Amino acid sequence: MGRQVLIIGGGASGMTAAIFAARAGAAVTILEHKDRVGKKILSTGNGRCNFTNRDQRPEYYHCSRPDFPCRVIQQFPFEDTLDFFQGLGILPKERNGYFYPNSNQASSVLDVLRFEAEGLGVRVVTECHVRKIQTVTDGQERNVQKAVAVQEGKIRAAGRFVIETDKGRFRGDALILAAGSKAASVTGSDGSGYEIAKSLGHHIIEPLPALVQLRCREKDYKQLAGIRTEGRIRLYISGQQGPEWKLAAEDRGEIQLTDYGISGIPVFQVSRYASEALHKHRQVKAVIDFLPQLTQEETERLLADRLRRAGAAGVVGYAKTARRESGIPAEDCGTEGRGAEGHGTEGHGTEGCGTGGCGTGSRGRALGQTCEQFMTGLLNKKLCLALLKRAQISANAKTEEIPADRWKSLLRQIKAFETHIIGTNSFEQAQVCCGGVDTAEVNSESMESRLVRGLYFAGEILDVDGICGGYNLQWAWSSGAVAGKAAAGGRQPHAEERRKAPEN
Repeated sequence: MGRQVLIIGGGASGMTAAIFAARAGAAVTILEHKDRVGKKILSTGNGRCNFTNRDQRPEYYHCSRPDFPCRVIQQFPFEDTLDFFQGLGILPKERNGYFYPNSNQASSVLDVLRFEAEGLGVRVVTECHVRKIQTVTDGQERNVQKAVAVQEGKIRAAGRFVIETDKGRFRGDALILAAGSKAASVTGSDGSGYEIAKSLGHHIIEPLPALVQLRCREKDYKQLAGIRTEGRIRLYISGQQGPEWKLAAEDRGEIQLTDYGISGIPVFQVSRYASEALHKHRQVKAVIDFLPQLTQEETERLLADRLRRAGAAGVVGYAKTARRESGIPAEDCGTEGRGAEGHGTEGHGTEGCGTGGCGTGSRGRALGQTCEQFMTGLLNKKLCLALLKRAQISANAKTEEIPADRWKSLLRQIKAFETHIIGTNSFEQAQVCCGGVDTAEVNSESMESRLVRGLYFAGEILDVDGICGGYNLQWAWSSGAVAGKAAAGGRQPHAEERRKAPEN
């Protein structure tokens, strides 16, 4: 009979670990405290489950030990993930490197995992709450907190695991902790796994919300709520000693303005840096470019041309001083010549949006426009009105009545809209956490604890988080596969075919 493997947590990583352990001949039991397994899978990819991504780079994963995630993923990479799910029956569909089930239903991914686990004889116990973990050493059951003593990094515990729950007692030769993080607790990730890990002697790096919305200080967000617009966000963090600002992260895509601050995929991508900085009592601000497809100079020319066509006089030359007075470096206003999507001066020069290419000329607009009319068609109407207000320009005023310094201010609002970040939304709204079990105490080649023999980790419970785009699920599949094989006593997936990474 094979080894008996216990798994706490029936999410993406726990189910993957169960399948690979069972395939290696182990008798596997999953202990899940919700009423069904895999609840969080159902909410991924807006219910469509973006289960992996072709573009796998180290910088897409975050960890206090930067090389750790890739050492694990190398053992069960993107290609193996596709083979695994195709073997389970998923027909993958690729969209710009993002992979979804062809059904466009996250439930398909969960179902094939459940079917495979059932077919392999994996026992699943739901609504099961762990009360205590013990080890059996020399025939005596002892509380594992007493049995585990870490001294000079050496393992001081061995033997069978005994888990006391409200559904009875479970015994196993190996234990995999795959209980998730604190993000989206309604799906099962309530942070209880951290307490179990701590009881086993492991250190926890403070979990913080990541892939989450950001809350802002300014008072006008109730008027901005509901706006969705293309933009580039740059996140700045104050220095330790002085007021200088350092660029921490940036991203581009659809930004959402809410009644409390900012949201959307680009905001999620930079949010972990805000979480960490705020936790360290640093100041954080975001600078948003609402015309990321245009460089600074192109935007200057565009506004100047619109002003001329609107009949406003005395504004020529306003634009170049606007950038100097904004306090934001030139490259942060889009002057680099190419945006994040490759749309720079070549794609959107004056022929495309300036005085010549659009063919409007002074004939296309009447003189004496109001400022609201001047902005019409440039951006979302609600956003245009908000930007005018921030620039202290009345929407009903005639363009020729507005002094040059107000147009400078409007340019700053369009290309370098500044907002101060005062917090994140809660763990309930976060997709994942940054922080978790310290990976310095985990062997990357097996996912086994360096402190407790026979204890393994998988998934979000560890101090590993990825960006949006299928990376957190790839981490779940990879870490689960490695932990499941190792816990069952088998080799790592395809380990013989790949050069092993050096020991951590």
